[in-house]
Amino acid sequence: MEKKELIYEGKAKKVYAMDDPDYCMVEYKDDATAFNGLKKGTIRGKGVVNNKMSNFMFKLLAEKGIETHFVKEISDRETIVKKVSIVPLEVIIRNKAAGSLAKKLGLEEGMELKCPILEFSYKNDELGDPMINNSQAIACGIATQEEIDVISDMAYKVNDYMKEFFAGVGVELIDFKLEFGKFHDKIILADEISPDTCRFWDIKTHEKLDKDRFRRDMGGVEEAYAEMMKRIGLA
Repeated sequence: MEKKELIYEGKAKKVYAMDDPDYCMVEYKDDATAFNGLKKGTIRGKGVVNNKMSNFMFKLLAEKGIETHFVKEISDRETIVKKVSIVPLEVIIRNKAAGSLAKKLGLEEGMELKCPILEFSYKNDELGDPMINNSQAIACGIATQEEIDVISDMAYKVNDYMKEFFAGVGVELIDFKLEFGKFHDKIILADEISPDTCRFWDIKTHEKLDKDRFRRDMGGVEEAYAEMMKRIGLA
C-alpha cells in the first residue's frame, strides 16, 4: 500500500489516503493542545509515544476480543489503520473523580467512585464537544440505540482490561477517552490510547503521568510521557 494525499489534519494527527480505499495512514504530531484548542504548545517526542503506545494497546485489546482499526506500524510516528467513519461521540470512562467531573460536581480529585461512569460528548470542535445524553444522541441522529449499546459494552470491557493491565505496571487508570468508527458497517475501536487521552497516576505516589502536566503547567511533561513508555516496556 502506498501513501497518497493528505485528507485530514487535526490537533494531534495527520491522516493520509492510501491506494487501497479501505485503509489510511495516520501520522502522529508533537503539537499539543488543551481546553478545546485554547492552549497550544509542543511536547517533544509526543508523536512517537502516542503512536507506539496506541498500537501496543490496540494489539493488547485485540487479544481480548476488542476489534480495533490498527493494521500495521510502519515508523515511529506512522501507522496504517482501517479507514473508518467515526461515530461522532467521544466516549469517556471515569474510574475516579478528576478533571471536569471533579470541578463540575465539587468533588475532591482522586475521590473513589462507587462504579465507573460512562459519559458521551458530541464530537464537534466548533461547539466545544458538549456533553450529550443517550436520548439527545438518538433524537438528533448522532447515533442509534444499537450503536450506543455496542459502544457502551465495548467501552466497559476496554476499561476492565486496561485497569488490570496498567495496575500491573504500577499505574492507576483514572479516566480516559475513546472513539469508535464504522468499518464496513461494523463498529470498531479507533483513534488512540495514550497519555493524551488517558489520565494516568502512579499507584503509590499519585504522580500524574499524562497530559494534565501540560494542561496545568506542572512541568516534566516529556518525562511523564517517557515514563509511561518505560512502564509498558516500550523504552
